[in-house]
Amino acid sequence: MSTSVTPDQERFIQTKLQTGKYRSAEEVLEIALRLLDEYDRSEAEWVEDIRAKIDAALEASEHTAPVDGETFVNGILERFQKLKQS
Repeated sequence: MSTSVTPDQERFIQTKLQTGKYRSAEEVLEIALRLLDEYDRSEAEWVEDIRAKIDAALEASEHTAPVDGETFVNGILERFQKLKQS
């Protein structure tokens, strides 16, 4: 597979090579692609974690009496004040 990079990307790669830490443009790109893959997996795990927390909150809300907004906000503010004091 052949690919091209923009002038800015080329400068970025050259800058990395000039540090002496990398042996070739291919090595820089390989590392970048590996990091992109790790980022994508991490993001997918985060989404799954949030979905699980939302599902748990929805499940808990089915067994809990509703709370009006003012009471809810006041409860949060009280917890912040207690944490601030300790």
